[in-house]
Amino acid sequence: MLTVICQTPRELRAEERPRPTPGPDEVLLRVKRVGVCGTDLHIFTGDQPYLAYPRVMGHELSGIVESAPAKSGLRAGDAAFVMPYLSCGRCIACRQGKTNCCVNIQVLGVHRDGAFTEYLCVPSAFVHKAEGVSLDQAAMVEFLSIGAHAVRRGTVHAGQRVLVVGAGPIGMAAAIFSRQQGAAVTTLDTRRDRLDFCDRHLRVDSTVQIGDDDEARLSALTGGEFFDVVFDATGNARAMERGFKFVAHGGTYVMVSVVRDAITFSDPEFHKRETTLLGSRNATMQDFETVLSAMRAGGVPTDALNTHRMPLARVPDEFATLLDPSQGVVKAIVEC
Repeated sequence: MLTVICQTPRELRAEERPRPTPGPDEVLLRVKRVGVCGTDLHIFTGDQPYLAYPRVMGHELSGIVESAPAKSGLRAGDAAFVMPYLSCGRCIACRQGKTNCCVNIQVLGVHRDGAFTEYLCVPSAFVHKAEGVSLDQAAMVEFLSIGAHAVRRGTVHAGQRVLVVGAGPIGMAAAIFSRQQGAAVTTLDTRRDRLDFCDRHLRVDSTVQIGDDDEARLSALTGGEFFDVVFDATGNARAMERGFKFVAHGGTYVMVSVVRDAITFSDPEFHKRETTLLGSRNATMQDFETVLSAMRAGGVPTDALNTHRMPLARVPDEFATLLDPSQGVVKAIVEC
């Protein structure tokens, strides 16, 4: 089977590997679609803090079941999506239902080889029927779930003012699900094309481009009060630190980004606002179900979000083009 490996940063190699043999509690999937995530781009550029090379990337996937244990409820031919955060079920986080931050978590495409391949074995507990959605949509559930999880972490509700800093796919997901909760959403980004996309396809309430007057514009939008909930989805340490000043008194700051750096902030400013500071990692099945329900109801513009496609065989040659801002990539899908 064809498999694409990230050997070292910026070095992708295609090779033939034997088709895997599933264990007694594993599903053998014929991979059909793989979404390219910011995590994959960071792996490619060498900026992913949880990874050792070489690695087969890819954790946003859908496919067709080739074989499955009888007790799984899956049958050959079923369309399926994968929960790529393989949790242990035993640790302190899992015992609280917080499988997204399992102590022993193994994320496909990060801690263990992922879906840039034609066949993949996955423990049956993490494979689910993709009912009422297309294979393309099923491969987009994971990144949207990260945004849905962040919105749930931030307890966003109707009437609140929400700021999403970083209008990439994860930020867009946070904007989508904040709007579905009835919040007024503003997106902040350096890229005008991303902001225009949010305005046109996500129907956000306002957009602000980062520049010398951005703080003044955000202040004017909120009568000087700033935002009840701020989401950082930039992947930039300086931006994460700056975001504290956009949180209203009594507000919440949700950091969805992860960076290698230490993050610092002004303690007096933090305390006078009584800021609630939250990390948001991955997602749970509750968040996946939220996204699937929204997709089935037509509440997620998946056709617009999927801006680019490429076959698996072309990934070594074409993957680097996804880093080029002029390409206007929002979500690229690899076809296997």
